[in-house]
Amino acid sequence: MSSAEFSCICSGSENLFLGSSDGQVRILSSTFKIVRTFHAHVSGSITHIKQVEGTSLLVTISEDLSNEPELKVWALDKPDKKTGGPKCLSSLSISNGRKQFPISAFAALDSLSQLAVGFGNGSVTVIRGDLINDRGAKQRTVFESEEPITGVEFRSGPTTTLYLATTGRILTLTISGRGQGQPAKNLEDHGCGLGCMTVDNDSGDIVVARDDAIYYYGVNGRGPSYAYEGSKQLVSIFGDFVALVTPPKSDAASKPSVLRRFVGGGPDDLYKSSTFALLETDLKYVAHTETLVSQVRTVFAEWGDLFLLTLDGKLFRYHEKTLNQKLEILYQRDLYVLAINLAQKTGVDTAQRNVILRKYGDYLHKKGDYDTAMQQYLKAIDNTEPSQVIRKFLDSQRINNLIEYLEELHEHDKATVDHTTLLLNCYAKLKDTEKLENFIKSGTNFDLETAITMCRQGGYYDQAVVLSKKHGEHDRVVDILIEDSKKYDEALEYICRRDPDVAYPNIMRYGRVLLEHCPDQATQLFIEYYTGKYRPRKDIPYAPTQATTGGTASAVQNLASFIPLPYRQNTAALSPAIAENKQLALASGEATAAAEAEAPPEYTVPQPRTAFSSFVDNPEQFIVFLEACLKEGSVDERDKVDLHTTLFEIYLDLAASKTGREKGDWEAKAKTLIDGKHISMDASNVLLLSHLSNFQDGTVLVREQQGLRFDIFRSYASVGDTASAIKALRKYGPEEPQLYPAALAYFTSSPKVLEEAGSELDAVLKKIDEDGLMAPLQVIQTLSTNAVATMGMVKKYLSDTIERERKEISNNRRLIESYRSETDAKRKEMDELGNKSAVFQARRCSACGGSLDLPTVHFLCKHSFHQRCLNQVGDRDVECPKCAPTNNNIRAFRKAQEDSSDRHEMFQDALQRSRDKFATISEFFGRGVMAAPTAD
Repeated sequence: MSSAEFSCICSGSENLFLGSSDGQVRILSSTFKIVRTFHAHVSGSITHIKQVEGTSLLVTISEDLSNEPELKVWALDKPDKKTGGPKCLSSLSISNGRKQFPISAFAALDSLSQLAVGFGNGSVTVIRGDLINDRGAKQRTVFESEEPITGVEFRSGPTTTLYLATTGRILTLTISGRGQGQPAKNLEDHGCGLGCMTVDNDSGDIVVARDDAIYYYGVNGRGPSYAYEGSKQLVSIFGDFVALVTPPKSDAASKPSVLRRFVGGGPDDLYKSSTFALLETDLKYVAHTETLVSQVRTVFAEWGDLFLLTLDGKLFRYHEKTLNQKLEILYQRDLYVLAINLAQKTGVDTAQRNVILRKYGDYLHKKGDYDTAMQQYLKAIDNTEPSQVIRKFLDSQRINNLIEYLEELHEHDKATVDHTTLLLNCYAKLKDTEKLENFIKSGTNFDLETAITMCRQGGYYDQAVVLSKKHGEHDRVVDILIEDSKKYDEALEYICRRDPDVAYPNIMRYGRVLLEHCPDQATQLFIEYYTGKYRPRKDIPYAPTQATTGGTASAVQNLASFIPLPYRQNTAALSPAIAENKQLALASGEATAAAEAEAPPEYTVPQPRTAFSSFVDNPEQFIVFLEACLKEGSVDERDKVDLHTTLFEIYLDLAASKTGREKGDWEAKAKTLIDGKHISMDASNVLLLSHLSNFQDGTVLVREQQGLRFDIFRSYASVGDTASAIKALRKYGPEEPQLYPAALAYFTSSPKVLEEAGSELDAVLKKIDEDGLMAPLQVIQTLSTNAVATMGMVKKYLSDTIERERKEISNNRRLIESYRSETDAKRKEMDELGNKSAVFQARRCSACGGSLDLPTVHFLCKHSFHQRCLNQVGDRDVECPKCAPTNNNIRAFRKAQEDSSDRHEMFQDALQRSRDKFATISEFFGRGVMAAPTAD
């Protein structure tokens, strides 16, 4: 459709409404297709049209200079039965005092209860009434001026105010509510051109565009203004933007602006360009500007977009970019402040706002504005990766900025171990002890372990101790005092003041170091803790009984009251006044006694062996500790074993390192220790220690006490003492039979030993043979090991053994023959019973002895009975009463064999204890132990 075919245009309710010069109204859809057309006015051209948003109401005004303008209200949803078009709700002629002037401005409330019409002659007519229901309306000229009216707008509220614009003034007129009837109030002596006044529906403010700026007018008069130079042709509000159309410059220069805006241009305006701009007045930036070839006819908004119609019939559509697209454009132009303001206005979340701040900080950092850049990073600290910022400020010249950022990280509880490390490194590099101490005392969230570690690495040991004490890191306090400060006395004192559960780990960890530098005090601490008498030390202030006369003495006395208890004994030497004060010493003694009288805290006394490793380099202190623990009566028996064994070892070690009398004293202590009747010591440990220390008395003594006769013999044999070995064999051999096989091996170990043994070898062989301690083959193998013994030495033993074996073989053969004969006889008897007829010739009953008469029962065992003598019940099988006991014994014996055949442990035990293994195997073979299992 050509722009010449319509005279006015408006939008609303998702449609576009066009009024034409022939009185017709065309309705267009979002696809710009005509969906409806109806004839609104019979004569005149439709010059103004308004659709009430959210309703189906449409207001049209047609003008014919020969008649008064005609206004109609249409209900688009109600068809007229005669014409088929929309129903006309009301119609009236707009009065202008019968003056034929064109309508220059038109405005209406959404309720259509009041309408305002401005004319070119400077008059304004207000129409009141119920135009929707056609209940009549009243018209009144409310304003007259010599200047033409260029704009009218309503502002609703407690009162309804009509804003009027002429070419030379801006006025307000109250048309309903308080102040109604009063003359128009002049707001400003500067007017505006035609089309340069509109209303911002969101705020209710009136917007006026002049050549120098954009002006806002509210309830209290003129509001803010925004400078924007240039002539203005049209103004419109689109969301947050003000749309401005600027006429061609040549046209603006050739014709006065006010007159041009009211009268309009000539026919050449079609070919003159104009400028279109979108301003964001709140944020003060130009969102869009464009030069159009043809001049703009009108601007309207619908379907979420802004439309611009030019005189040559072209329609331009403008779609607002998304927030992210806007921000990207601002980023490209380095307009970060504007991007931040835009984000705040649109209410974006913190994360997206921080992204903008971070980009702004990056931009400032590139420009070299480090301080301002850091401020942006601090604002975006909540969801910014700290490493991205830290890397930018690692230069030593930017260390103050880095410190500021790291401190803020700790304030927001976002610092990691590395951040704490870096911050403390920065403090150390600047040697800023004050800041370091403030950081420690501030209670800022930071990683405690890292802070302490960095203080220690930087040499700030006192600060590390203070920080550890503040957070109750007792173990770390001791570690710093010992490992770093080397203040061993102070560390020991600190441990002594801790509760048992805190003191014990430190005693275990640093016991060796403390024993090296403070041997007596550390040993006493060990003794107290491991005997259950440990009490944490406390500061007990003095309570002097008499006042001192000298001021200096009083000052020293007051100071002494805060000295820790363990050091009070030396305070008397600090001042002559204190030395003269005997009451002070008495008070100190009483305080110490009170501390000792206090009940020790309950704790689990550890095993003494846990402390042994601490005394490795301090044997003398170790002996003091062990002896003190043994004096304690509540020591567990298992712990006593450890204490006695360890103490015995220390005695032997010291004896080995000494000579002369001292050596004898330590050996005497060791012998006294193991000679006691109630000494809980493991014999093997004592023997091992005695052997390693070459303490022969201890070896013999313990072996005799423990009955280790075999070990005694072996000890003699190991050193080649054959005479003592023979004595031990004769003494302990009857009770220890295993000594004889060992003696046989020893006597034949070398020619020298065999010569020293003499006839004792024959005695050993005889004993072995008589008691069966070794098989003949084992004896031969033992003798042949070292090739020392000859055949002549064992000839008698071998001959006796062979003769005995021959007799046993002969006896076994005779038994085998008898068993075979008996077995053959039994088999023959069983065969005859199964295959041959039996002849029974008995004449008397085997039970009663009477003569047999019928009925008679005969058994294959040749016993016969009267049936009545058998007491038979029913058809049950009857067994011979005479043979039943023997048969029952056989059954029981067989059942016992079957039962024992499954008891393999019995077979193994018997085989282990048997002297004749083969005989035992044969016996159990007969019982069926080795028979293959049969299925039930």
